Amino acid sequence: MEQAEQLRLEGVIESIIFHSEETGFTVMEVAVDDELVTVVGESMELSPGEEIAATGAFTAHPSYGRQFKASCFERVMPATATAMLRYLSGGAVRGIGPALAQKIVAKFGDRSLEVLENDPARLAQIRGISPKKAVELGEAFRRILGVRAVMEFLAARGIGAATAIAVWKKWGGLSQQTVSADPYCLCEREIGVPFEQADEIAAGLGVEADAPCRIRGGVLYVLTHNLGNGHACLPADKLLDTACRLLQVPLEAGRRSLLELTENGAAVIDQLGGREYVYLPEQYSAECYAADRLALMMRFPAQEQPVSAEELSILEEELSISYADRQRRAIAAAVSEPMMILTGGPGTGKTTTLNGIITLFERRAMKVALAAPTGRAAKRLSEVTGREAKTIHRLLEVDFGSEAGVPRFKRSEKNPLPFDAVVVDEMSMVDAVLFQSLLKAVRTDGRLVLVGDPDQLPSVGAGNVLRDLIDSGAVACIHLDEVFRQAANSLIVTSAHRIVSGQMPELSRRDADFFFLPAPSFEQAAATVTDLCARRLPKAYGYSPIRDIQVIAPTKQGAAGTNELNGRLQEALNPARPGRGEHRFGQLLLREGDKVMQTRNNYDLEWERDDGEEGLGIFNGDIGFIEMIDRASRSVMVRFDDRRTVYSFDQIHELDLAYAVTVHKSQGNEFDAVVMPLVGRHRRLHYRNLLYTAVTRAKRLLILVGEARTVAAMVENDRKTLRYTNLAARLRAAREETG
Repeated sequence: MEQAEQLRLEGVIESIIFHSEETGFTVMEVAVDDELVTVVGESMELSPGEEIAATGAFTAHPSYGRQFKASCFERVMPATATAMLRYLSGGAVRGIGPALAQKIVAKFGDRSLEVLENDPARLAQIRGISPKKAVELGEAFRRILGVRAVMEFLAARGIGAATAIAVWKKWGGLSQQTVSADPYCLCEREIGVPFEQADEIAAGLGVEADAPCRIRGGVLYVLTHNLGNGHACLPADKLLDTACRLLQVPLEAGRRSLLELTENGAAVIDQLGGREYVYLPEQYSAECYAADRLALMMRFPAQEQPVSAEELSILEEELSISYADRQRRAIAAAVSEPMMILTGGPGTGKTTTLNGIITLFERRAMKVALAAPTGRAAKRLSEVTGREAKTIHRLLEVDFGSEAGVPRFKRSEKNPLPFDAVVVDEMSMVDAVLFQSLLKAVRTDGRLVLVGDPDQLPSVGAGNVLRDLIDSGAVACIHLDEVFRQAANSLIVTSAHRIVSGQMPELSRRDADFFFLPAPSFEQAAATVTDLCARRLPKAYGYSPIRDIQVIAPTKQGAAGTNELNGRLQEALNPARPGRGEHRFGQLLLREGDKVMQTRNNYDLEWERDDGEEGLGIFNGDIGFIEMIDRASRSVMVRFDDRRTVYSFDQIHELDLAYAVTVHKSQGNEFDAVVMPLVGRHRRLHYRNLLYTAVTRAKRLLILVGEARTVAAMVENDRKTLRYTNLAARLRAAREETG
């Protein structure tokens, strides 16, 4: 598409219609000659009365009409006393209103801003301004100049306002100096600039290809990038090989930089099993703490509380259940061991075993807490146990006064949870850092029961906690593998067990809860999926097409990926109608009634329950429905189960349509009906654990749409998700040391 001609627009800001402090997105009215122009874009803090120069192009917005969309802004500070009066009266400087602005300009005239910046003590000459307030006003003005200077400095290098604000928040007045000295600091996780872009900025600043800061930045970037792939650490040789190929520098230069990083505390090197591993400090702390704390629990367990056969028989009678041998062993171990892991696939009796464990805890007058990684998983745990369950974050009580986006918890060793036993479900989803926080909060004399399915996909965050705990052999683990008679009648359950054991599920059945519908192409698969959701399944089973049916796909991309499917399903299930509010954000179109998902952890989002309870935090993977889009307040109201949350328009980049979600995003959820397109062959996307995880998301109905050869390829491909962690090795070593 032909790019619009870039224009330069100069004028005076008449009014600020909207401004986001987080992203810098601004809507303003600018007086250009005799015309009032609506200007939008990411900018520094601006105020009415300021003169600006904006570079961009005129666009026609479908709802707001003609706008000037700016790619960058330059501020032109007021040069005359009249312009300065207007600027200061507009509230540009905190603490200066119209009356005080008039006094300042009356006293200092055209030199008013110079006095504010360089000699604010002179403001105390004005009646009503104390020496202290004069200093504060000068600091406020210099802060404005500092933020703008950073934004302009970075904008000239292709960095937008939202990133510039993050830079300012981290380094303040030293931002420009810090970035100039080491442009690769922009790659830090809180900032998130890609290495290639930082490399371009560095080249523009004259940084040589073999400069120490570039090599250090490249090594750290590779280490940080691999957190996103689930690695808690990397072998030093692999890290250096990858980083030096990226940087095109000798290995020796990489080794020197790695040593510098460890000396200044930016990385940690540890040797295990004759091999060196490199960690970021947070991951190293999490892994070591977990190993040490668990070893302590095993070495000095709470007073043993054996469970007799008679006690188990009474429990069976009370619950009208006859437990299998492994279930009885699991219940006994949960009560007698400081920590116990309960695993098993669908239909193997995990829920009945868990209910027995909780009941026995309660019969012994023990206070029990139930938790899961996500809101949906916690809700399901509550439903199957008949007891309150919370998310792990809510259980640990997030301290929202902590640094934005980085959770700290009120519960810790100094303020442990007031429970004798803590039960955590869906442990496969718990990453290393969250597990560390959980262990810190559990009482040393308490019981910890972890429930999960190690054959499901591992956590989104770094680490492979459940698998490492099992592999270590240091923790009591009971695996349930007997499929009970009632569950064996479900083809979903039997298919899941066939898949995980490397056998093809039955694809020819038409009389069960699992169907396969052939579709030889991506386009046909997408069309069939849409028709199933919009027409066939609601008609045949009475399912709500939006609330009861969930499409799960291996990937976002392609004709049968979630991006394309979400567009089709939105049009089929929630089309545009008069009176139905909608808002477009880039490529994303949201409508009232849409099914949406939160795509990142946001610990600062406020929510309110139907009963009036208020709280903070909406998390990655939470699914909700848009109840209202209000253009006047530029906000979107979303309901997540029994919680309502209001997003401002500049926050909706955290939402995505959720008619179709990836398998990874579906973890921790169960749906009445699951529809999954499977077409083509892709070794990295089509593997056994991915298919197994998707199948186990379905409660009542599962339909695979696509090619039988794709299903066969996934079953055959037993590619395990390789994650570099050393938790299992540390636990084994600790167990050997303690005997």
